[in-house]
Amino acid sequence: MKEKRNVLILGASYGSLFATKLAMAGHSAQLVCLPDEVDLINSEGAIVKMPIRGREGSIDIRTTDLSGPVSACGPDHARPEEFDLVVLAMQEPQYRSSEIRNLLGRIGETARPCLSIMNMPPLPYLKRIPGLDVDACRDSYTDATAWEGLEPELVTLCSPDPQAFRPPGLPINVLQVRLPTNFKAARFESSEHTAMLRQLESDIQSARFEIDGKPSEVPVKLRVHESIFVPMAKWCMLIAGNYRCIGKDGMRPIREAVRSDPKKSREIYEWVSSLCISLGASKADMVPFDKYAQAADSLITPSSAARALAAGAPNIERVDRLVQTIAANRGLQLTIVDEIVSLVDYWLEQNRASSP
Repeated sequence: MKEKRNVLILGASYGSLFATKLAMAGHSAQLVCLPDEVDLINSEGAIVKMPIRGREGSIDIRTTDLSGPVSACGPDHARPEEFDLVVLAMQEPQYRSSEIRNLLGRIGETARPCLSIMNMPPLPYLKRIPGLDVDACRDSYTDATAWEGLEPELVTLCSPDPQAFRPPGLPINVLQVRLPTNFKAARFESSEHTAMLRQLESDIQSARFEIDGKPSEVPVKLRVHESIFVPMAKWCMLIAGNYRCIGKDGMRPIREAVRSDPKKSREIYEWVSSLCISLGASKADMVPFDKYAQAADSLITPSSAARALAAGAPNIERVDRLVQTIAANRGLQLTIVDEIVSLVDYWLEQNRASSP
């Protein structure tokens, strides 16, 4: 009989997708989130709208219908010592809040392994990359001190390739998956912790959900890789697509950012890929540009970073600045990346100046 795992997930938006996949495989998950989310998830469950190949529209997967339990709580009520794994699924700026900082500290004290599904890699993960000047990267984080309680060997990174969002006008416990690709995780340093990830990978792969009266496979899987560089493939996508949604006067969809000038998009993408390879990644760790561009065709709204800036956010995840900094420390520079960083800085300055 397989061992049931108990997983604590910080963040109920993107985190609810991971929780749903765990619950479908029979494992339990607890989401750490805001009071309104806690009440709704505990009373009605989380709902993921999932596209299925060959089927019109999406199906609704409600966690209350799954074999594994999903619950929710606030950060002060989370007990990390009761869990086998912690998943970091909040946007990086959220970790600066006092309640989440306190919870991160308690997670560090209990020495629980942490799997990040953030676009912005946690600082302790960067320390696993040989030769990287991590101190130089601290300014890319909203508050680098929030991460000081986590040990690098207990942190790994998972590329959050699936695209999902909360549909406007629907309750906050609903998540719509737009691009049902896979989570690609790097191994932990520990073989024991990596074995747990591989168990979850296998169980999620085997899980089935009843669709039209028959057990069916559902997309979005967990894939565990030996290379610690595999999740960095997302950096290419973020710089060539997500951050290029941001314009001086407004935002554009990811598809337009990538397809309006394919030659420029390819240049940026392959430059970031080359940077990752210079850090130790292999070419096989990276996703080819043409495959990414094809996937980007379905991304018909601006990126979450662009939407956040347009909505007045004073902080967003700064993978753009992180990539610029790492490149500069290796004697590398690309003008369009510098322009992206300056544009994000401009929006943040405007937002901070107008915030109360």
